[in-house]
Amino acid sequence: MGRRKSKGLRATPGETARSQSAASHEQEAVEGDRLSSLLESIQSKTKEARSSDGDKALPEKIWFKRQFAVGVNEVTRTLERMPPDPPPSEGGNTHQRLQAVLLASDCDPRWLIRHLPGLARSRKVPLIYVRDKKHGSSRLGQIANVRTAIAVGIKARGNALNRCLEEILHSRMDKLDADDLI
Repeated sequence: MGRRKSKGLRATPGETARSQSAASHEQEAVEGDRLSSLLESIQSKTKEARSSDGDKALPEKIWFKRQFAVGVNEVTRTLERMPPDPPPSEGGNTHQRLQAVLLASDCDPRWLIRHLPGLARSRKVPLIYVRDKKHGSSRLGQIANVRTAIAVGIKARGNALNRCLEEILHSRMDKLDADDLI
């Protein structure tokens, strides 16, 4: 009986480029004090949006479903349903847009979230990688009142949470632009 040759799993050049770009984006991950302040501001603005929202009769779980896409499958589904180029705001647009996607950088196995950076880039949705010594997935879960979450998408609904996140994204983009000038 001859020896059986095992097929080695080798990355294609496209996969290598994608993994390198994902690794470079992960170097820009939010961690430490910045992570704590980001999560605290999101949680406080979530409470503020919940109290000021007209749908106070809704159960909390349903209200959170309207504000967040929690989990890789739901974030992927929401991103895939978004049009690649957002049309001008029309009253008949039934697609829910994501304002940003938060990804836990401690995801294992990595292939679970490998498709999200490219999908988010094609829909022009910013990604924020979350890295924490105590597991970024558990820190992300705190936002949506679940134990752990690998991915959390924040839906654009025009409330206090969205305004806060818009300020965070603009300050982050200004910092990245300033770093490019140096």
